[in-house]
Amino acid sequence: MAALNTLWTGLALLGILGVLQIPTQAQAALQPNFQEDKFLGLWFTSGLASNSSWFLEKKKALSMCKSVVAPAADGGLNLTSTFLRKDQCETRTLLLRPAGPPGCYSYTSPHWSSNHEVSVVETDYEAYALLYTESFRGPGQDFCMATLYSRTQAPKAEIKEKFATFAKAQGFTEDGIVFLPQTDKCMEEHT
Repeated sequence: MAALNTLWTGLALLGILGVLQIPTQAQAALQPNFQEDKFLGLWFTSGLASNSSWFLEKKKALSMCKSVVAPAADGGLNLTSTFLRKDQCETRTLLLRPAGPPGCYSYTSPHWSSNHEVSVVETDYEAYALLYTESFRGPGQDFCMATLYSRTQAPKAEIKEKFATFAKAQGFTEDGIVFLPQTDKCMEEHT
């Protein structure tokens, strides 16, 4: 009986220690007093960080994309992104549904049919925004990503440094952080 209690105590401690080492949305606080109306408009995806094996394999092939955030009829946000894929412009729209306090949203991935939670962690509304996204698809299939949105295609060095620091604080390694190269294709300023 004592051995069984010792085993359970050891497993409980390992579980607690393991949980403390996993980056979670709780670590990524929301932008205080988030103002959705100021967040609307044109953004460029300038940086990404992820723990996904797909991302680590494909990151060198990724390039900057543009996104337009607009109000949706149901009170959420439409996030319409245009990106270069196989030498053609592709556009996709996600419906971001409010999922808690202002700045916290959820969406369903059309590719994976899984639910994702996205949080606007920090923004000045005029130059940059730091976002954190996570999804739990099952054992060993969790997905986390940090995103740098910028209002221009060439964010300042201090904004890039802020993003790198943020991504590392979420548990991403240097190898999992990428600043996307600019491209002239699919980047027209109008929508």
